[in-house]
Amino acid sequence: MFEEILDNYSWKEIEQRINSKTASDVQRAIYNDSRNLDDFMALISPSAEDFIEEIAQKSKELTLKRFGKTVRLYIPLYLSNECSNACVYCGFNCRNNIARTTLDFDTVKKELEAIKEMGFESILIVTGEHPKKAGVDYLKKAVDMASKMFAQVSLEVQPLDMEDYSDLMKEGLHSVYVYQETYNKQNYQNYHLGGKKADFSYRLDTPDRLGVAGIHRMGLGVLLGLENWRVDSFFTALHLDYLRRKYWKTKYSISFPRLRPHAGNFEPSYPISDKQLVLLMCAYRLFDEDVEISLSTRENAYFRDNVFPLAVSAMSAGSSTEPGGYSDGDHGLEQFSVDDDRSPLDVAHVIKEKGYDPVWKDWDGGFFYRK
Repeated sequence: MFEEILDNYSWKEIEQRINSKTASDVQRAIYNDSRNLDDFMALISPSAEDFIEEIAQKSKELTLKRFGKTVRLYIPLYLSNECSNACVYCGFNCRNNIARTTLDFDTVKKELEAIKEMGFESILIVTGEHPKKAGVDYLKKAVDMASKMFAQVSLEVQPLDMEDYSDLMKEGLHSVYVYQETYNKQNYQNYHLGGKKADFSYRLDTPDRLGVAGIHRMGLGVLLGLENWRVDSFFTALHLDYLRRKYWKTKYSISFPRLRPHAGNFEPSYPISDKQLVLLMCAYRLFDEDVEISLSTRENAYFRDNVFPLAVSAMSAGSSTEPGGYSDGDHGLEQFSVDDDRSPLDVAHVIKEKGYDPVWKDWDGGFFYRK
């Protein structure tokens, strides 16, 4: 399991190693034929910020080589904002006094129909982490409904057991995104005050369970703003390196959620600037040419329009983080505020204007095992 590898590293020592990288280390990492974890440390170091143009151009070159001028479009569907976790940074925190709901399946059908009319074929089902209100049986029904209408169905929900993932794959599940939020084992409990999510090890082992289940694609990431983003990103890259070696048939995705305004008053202790976020995305592209790099509507339109050609291969569009937000929204149920509120067609238009193709469908369920 990955935790055995993680325990061999010191957070402070990795921080010191990253901060000690020099300009020559960065240049060597940029122009190496292949790059290892030490190169990745150089690419996300403070010294690398002076070479952001060179790193970005190399990243763009590698992105074009691997993905061509395409960007996969997807949309999140929030089914529930009920949660049993007390995460200080999240609007769904069970201790926040907000209206709660879990969509019934008649409403789920309306949401799916509304999204289908937008043109999407790739859908990401999202819930708060509440095993009783939105547990495995509920998710199986939702995935089954979605897979009959969409070519690609993904999940971002509470971590599950391996057998549960296997069962969901039989219903048509294609991808699972699970974020550790932070790999700082010592400080993890400061942000997760109650609920199943407070179990650091169970969450950390989730990608292994997904790998054993044989999931087609899994997504990793940390919540940018909780801890030193450079160190957390190194450990994400370490995790990615471990997984792609052990579960080589699975494809991988990296997301970059920055803390956004939400119910509650948590403020990030380690903010990451726009320039640093661009550097981080491009560093991942140099580290792994094949990894999907995903950019959500947490970021504003100007940033997304100018950054996607440098490294991004997937983007959300037209997102609502409120359960029922596509067919009957605006009830104050959102997880966080969306910054890019343009319609999917407007986003697709900008992608085309820049000479790229918005890809609504890049997978067919007929190629995937299903009961």
